[in-house]
Amino acid sequence: MNTKSTLFIRDLGDGLILRHGSPEDADALADINSRMHSDNGPDQPEMGIAAWIQDLVAKPHPTLKPTDFTVVEETATGRIVSTLCLIPQTWTYAGIEFGVGRPELVCTLPDFRKRGLVRIQMEEVHKWSAERGHLMEFITGIPNFYRQFGYDMALSFVGRRTGYEGNVPKLKDGESEPVNIRPAREEDLDFVLEMYEQWEKRYLVSCKRSLDLVRYESFGKRDDNINRFEKMVIEDTSGKRIGFFEYPTSLWMDGLPCIYFALVEGVSFLKITPSVARYLWEKGAEYAARDEKTRVTFSFLLGEDHPAYEAMDDRLPAKRPAYAFYIRVADMPAFLKRIQPVLEQRLAQSLAAGHSGELRLNFYTSGVRLVFEHGRITSIEPMKVGPGIETDASFPDLTFLHLLLGHRSFDELRHAFIDCYWDNNTARVLLNNLFPKKTSDVHPIS
Repeated sequence: MNTKSTLFIRDLGDGLILRHGSPEDADALADINSRMHSDNGPDQPEMGIAAWIQDLVAKPHPTLKPTDFTVVEETATGRIVSTLCLIPQTWTYAGIEFGVGRPELVCTLPDFRKRGLVRIQMEEVHKWSAERGHLMEFITGIPNFYRQFGYDMALSFVGRRTGYEGNVPKLKDGESEPVNIRPAREEDLDFVLEMYEQWEKRYLVSCKRSLDLVRYESFGKRDDNINRFEKMVIEDTSGKRIGFFEYPTSLWMDGLPCIYFALVEGVSFLKITPSVARYLWEKGAEYAARDEKTRVTFSFLLGEDHPAYEAMDDRLPAKRPAYAFYIRVADMPAFLKRIQPVLEQRLAQSLAAGHSGELRLNFYTSGVRLVFEHGRITSIEPMKVGPGIETDASFPDLTFLHLLLGHRSFDELRHAFIDCYWDNNTARVLLNNLFPKKTSDVHPIS
């Protein structure tokens, strides 16, 4: 069992200390987070958040330990007044793995706000993340807030297509469903992981999963955990597994969404997607009756681009563009070194194949210098920037993150930011080919 001395991090003054979380904090962490993160106010706690906390703190989790929570405690009362956590995970960039830290569940009691408590905790978990070799941190949250901690909204997050009752595809008289849809079982987990790995290859950035993680996500979470999703296996009429999809365990807003949908290569989305839509519509009605809510829609939350959108285009009239993950990369040269094989491969397949020279990137307060010799990158190092120092391209604030992660093209950034530009055509060609715009749809570990 953890003791106060092993949990202690530092004294913050004003009767507050910063410490690690422990399993004994599960109820208190669930209480503060369910109240502070409730859309209906602290008097109506969000019990799905409470269940998520209980799963993170009181049960074994694949990547997080209770001590991965930071806790600001009022020493006079022992009350938790502010907290957050770091959820470690592994992502891939064009297939190359790298460590990622996810700060989450950030909250502070109203009477203790405006004291810099979140900043103190963010600095602490950023230090933990660096010590673990993470090359990136990300978080979801309200617009603008996390920019103050070195993040920018630079990676696509969800995106939705929605239909209504009149859009639900109807079977013809005497027609049967072309597939069978059933809950995933333990013996299906290898198939689900194989499908996931196959499907994620279409994206630039992805979250890596293991069999243990898929098992935890399928069977290790409480039923009311806000981040628990039902996995459904799709079989053809012979009983062969041809795909799977996921949906939450309650209505989101006024309908039930599909949040993941993959089919075996060669299976038609045009044929299968209507069956999934009908399933979502009927299951949504069950949830509405159970929870005394109204079901109006069905939807697909599958990122910016997905075959299901095209397969059901005229039946998904409401379109909501993607939001974005906040992204932080504290050591850009280190990240670029990790993905160096991808950059060299892109260069080899471009009109600049075999290029030799320099590419000096100016971020206005810092910079990075890349050296190329006959198409190979021989050096990626930080560089000073300022008056009298020549550079090849400039990116204000954190705009380079958008180019790095395929979120925006160089031309799109230049259009939006007048001080984002290239100084010469060679830089323009290199950057366009090293960092092409490409879709991502990350499903992170929670």
